[in-house]
Amino acid sequence: MNEELKRVIKDLLEEEIEVTIKVSNRPDLCDYQYDGTFALAKKLHKNPMELGEEIASTLNKIPSCLEKFSKIEFVKPGFINFTLTDSYINEILNKMNTEEKFGIKMPKQETIVIDYGGANVAKPLHVGHLRPVIVGESIKRILKYMNQTVISDVHLGDYGLQIGQVIYGLKEENIKPNEITLEKLSELYPKISGLCKENEAIKEICAGITKDLQDGSEEYHEYFQEILEISKKDIKKMYDYLGVSFDLWLGESDAYKYIPEVTKELERENLLEESEGAKIVHVAEEEDKIEIPPLIYQKSNGAYLYGTTDLATIYQRKQDFNPNKILYIADKRQDMHFTQVFRVSKKLESTKNIDFEFLGNGTINGTDGKPFKTRAGNTPRLEALFEETKEMFLNDDAHDAEYTNEDLDKIINSIIKFADLQNSRDKEYIFDTNKFAKVTGKTGPYILYTYLRTKKIITNNHQFIDNLSKTIYNVHDRNLRMKLLELENNLNFAFTNRASSVIANYLYEICVLVNAFYENNHINNLEDNKKKTDWVTLLNLTTKIIADLLDLLVIEIPSKM
Repeated sequence: MNEELKRVIKDLLEEEIEVTIKVSNRPDLCDYQYDGTFALAKKLHKNPMELGEEIASTLNKIPSCLEKFSKIEFVKPGFINFTLTDSYINEILNKMNTEEKFGIKMPKQETIVIDYGGANVAKPLHVGHLRPVIVGESIKRILKYMNQTVISDVHLGDYGLQIGQVIYGLKEENIKPNEITLEKLSELYPKISGLCKENEAIKEICAGITKDLQDGSEEYHEYFQEILEISKKDIKKMYDYLGVSFDLWLGESDAYKYIPEVTKELERENLLEESEGAKIVHVAEEEDKIEIPPLIYQKSNGAYLYGTTDLATIYQRKQDFNPNKILYIADKRQDMHFTQVFRVSKKLESTKNIDFEFLGNGTINGTDGKPFKTRAGNTPRLEALFEETKEMFLNDDAHDAEYTNEDLDKIINSIIKFADLQNSRDKEYIFDTNKFAKVTGKTGPYILYTYLRTKKIITNNHQFIDNLSKTIYNVHDRNLRMKLLELENNLNFAFTNRASSVIANYLYEICVLVNAFYENNHINNLEDNKKKTDWVTLLNLTTKIIADLLDLLVIEIPSKM
């Protein structure tokens, strides 16, 4: 569509310009619109209405336009409206139905490392850990779907102050490494963390333990290994439940062997400076609108921080994978930290050519607008959230099915994930279990119900073919077909902007139109065989698209709803 219009405008301007035809927000008037007439008229010093009529008239004489559009017209004050022919709509849908990944054009292939999850060991996962891991997994799947080479890394926080705090607590209670349990870690972390806030001396002792561990203390390393294994087992269990997987299960500790190389490079570039006994790297730039403090590379006591290990990890990823890009998904409040790390990396010869993206996410809030709490009033562990959601779903009177545990787990996952991913990742959102657990409205169960209902129609009327006829039968039929044509644009936008919410909202729009189609077009008792075959073929294509989009949202399909 853009090509014909681009040629006309190029002839008028005698130069190439970018032309975009947008999906109409008034489908009752037209399918697509071009709204650039005013800008063109200004450039050509012409009357915009005369120019609009000229463009529409020229387009209506081009044979390829006549094949694709039943109507091209200029509409005041400055729009060119396009309405597709039924045969051209079905020609595109037939290609989508028979080609791999619906025939969408793939972007240039790159190697991308994606860093998400990032839980700290030695403490249980809670609701705050949910967003980065769900958003990250979805973005990873979108990247892979769009033909990118992707390496995912959980990058566990395993060498920070919390390790020193937990080891301190274990030693205070005379617990040996082989006696450590997950329950004990869950009890000790908040207890000692609270003590450190009240008692500076204990905090210093814990910091000292962390430093000694980093320096190679065998005693503390024995504790560390046991804590790491217990924590990883628990984290993996939660991530498995969520359908999340990683190529790499590395942590901060794995980056330590690369710190000497990064240090040498920083020294070679004269980037390290002394400041009150610590070593820092200045990263502020003249055009900064806010103050960007230096990155603290090494504390005065010789200990390293998150920034140091992040730099070392980037160095390691460059050596191992030579990525074009590295993406980080974490709480958006870490924006300053990643700004500092990226700027230092760009100063180093070894990593300066990597493109970095920080994809910050907002918090999950309860119905009171504050960070999500359980009914007991505390920040819930993930198991508690899963159980509360399951209870709410099963208590809903809208369904009375008996579910297997596997199906129930898939439904609970759909509730949690669709509630999250329908929102822009950088925004806070309210998680209302009562609302999102329903099979009506903009919810995961509604999407799954629509898919399974449609599959049942296909199964009951198993007579679809590869090619649709040239006919479209009514407005509900046409609305669904037109929505499917938006697949490529939505996938491209989601890929370019790392926006799972675009996929979620597009998926919901498809499901609304599928239900409207079903309610107004009764297929089961239809005697017109041509119409029935067309409609079942259309619904079969629709379910294939829904299934792929659900997978991009990390949602599995149960056997029934």
